Amino acid sequence: MLLARIFTLYPEFFPGPLGKGLYGKALAEKIWKLETVNIRDYTIDKHKTVDDTTYGGGSGMLIKPDVLANSLDKNLSSREKIIYLSPKGKLFNQELAKELSREKTINLICGHFEGIDQRVIEARNIKEVSIGDFVLSGGESAAFVMLDAIIRLLPGVLGNEKSVEEESFENGLLEYPQYTKPQIWEEKTVPDVLLSGDHAKIKDWRLSQSEAITRDRRPDLWQKYKKN
Repeated sequence: MLLARIFTLYPEFFPGPLGKGLYGKALAEKIWKLETVNIRDYTIDKHKTVDDTTYGGGSGMLIKPDVLANSLDKNLSSREKIIYLSPKGKLFNQELAKELSREKTINLICGHFEGIDQRVIEARNIKEVSIGDFVLSGGESAAFVMLDAIIRLLPGVLGNEKSVEEESFENGLLEYPQYTKPQIWEEKTVPDVLLSGDHAKIKDWRLSQSEAITRDRRPDLWQKYKKN
């Protein structure tokens, strides 16, 4: 069972969509577990101060290191992986999703304001991860994205485990086009090769389509694929 622990200023956001559908069923079946930690509950002054101004000037506020560290120290066991969702972090991808799906516990820190004090990142060995080259108002939506990608990889979550093996990024390429019934829709038909029943030809067609799509839409992935 994977335990996902979220450190946030807004615990009411969770579980949200993660408590419904396949993920809700997996939650009920104890394939994964969700815990939320309200950072506000770990303030240590009488005014319950969560954030403060930055040294060196600037218009933004930072989550205080003593408050965040207090919330971590009172909830974590040793050696648990801690991730801070930050645009400065390593880019989240399918390989990292696979790696995290094999953990027993993952801890996600949802930042707000200008982020968190650098000292707590270094002192608690926190890994920074980004879901893309853009800035969000808070880390909660990024946490949803990461957990969505991770939880679906857990055994027993998806009805067809084989479908995971054929998705985008599994072989370094984007996924090929998919078709279903009706065979003819708005005068557009399904490619003949998919109706042929020749599995070798279908496999070759899908590979060629994946390669063409990746080459056109993601040159960075295409160059990496060619090197391998």
